[in-house]
Amino acid sequence: MATATVVTPAKAVSPAPPAGNGTGPGIKPRGWIGFLFIAPNLLGVIAFTLIPLVSVIVLAFTDWNLVSGLGGITFNGLDNFVAIAQDPGFWRAVGLTLVYVGVSVPLTVVLGLALGIALNRPLPGRAVLRAIFFLPYIVNVVAIGMTWLMLMNPKAGLVNQVLDVFGLQPGWFASSHWALPALIVMAVWGGVGYCSLIYLSALQDAPRQLYEAADIDGAGVWAKFRVITWPSLLPTTIFLLVTLIIGASQGFGLIALITAGGPGDSTTTISYYMYQTGFQFYRFGYASAIGLVTFLGVLALTLVTWRAQRGRALHD
Repeated sequence: MATATVVTPAKAVSPAPPAGNGTGPGIKPRGWIGFLFIAPNLLGVIAFTLIPLVSVIVLAFTDWNLVSGLGGITFNGLDNFVAIAQDPGFWRAVGLTLVYVGVSVPLTVVLGLALGIALNRPLPGRAVLRAIFFLPYIVNVVAIGMTWLMLMNPKAGLVNQVLDVFGLQPGWFASSHWALPALIVMAVWGGVGYCSLIYLSALQDAPRQLYEAADIDGAGVWAKFRVITWPSLLPTTIFLLVTLIIGASQGFGLIALITAGGPGDSTTTISYYMYQTGFQFYRFGYASAIGLVTFLGVLALTLVTWRAQRGRALHD
């Protein structure tokens, strides 16, 4: 009787790892290639973020007039912070910044939410409308400033021609009372499209089953907004508040371009006051202390805003 012979297939042999290239034991060329890819971004972060941040912290405890050169840097401890606490110009700039941020940010968020809800509906030409409303957010700050200077010209501007029908003729950038409101109008106009786009993205991810259940229960539009829409949008709202507060507190371009802190000091916010102190009066140590105090203040406000929404969102 013949017997069957079982042939066992030969075991596959894995190829040997490639030999090194002389860069050292355990170090492969592929690892160095990865570092080369991230090196430009890493160098940019070090040069333009880490080094300036460390420099500001160090200079905040010094007395340095830029004209005196690096040899004129002298350590003065907490003298800059004591001077800040007693500086009326600084506190006026803080007050103007709080007004600017406290008015422009809520208006931008509220109008952005209303616009996002409107653009979420099946409107004709909806894609074109979204692009038009988002366009001011990406336009160059110089173009925005020149456009609004013409629109808000006290004598020939289109805005005043319309307001003249109601008997109003504000001086806008030429008036110490109207310059800051004019900047707030520009900030709101430039940020509403961005907020609406972010809200629109969040609205499209809203839980549809909850709306269907609310329709079955006979809930009205306001009830659905209060119980479903707003809680689901709360994380998005906090994100927008945080980013807009940081951006508005650092607002500099339009102020430097249009008002230069004036008329008088009616638009000298904390960012422009810091610029004046450092680059006009050459008090870099004092300006660095102002920047550090501003950073800590904005950080505290951001943390409070972020913590306020914990446990209140729909997904929580």
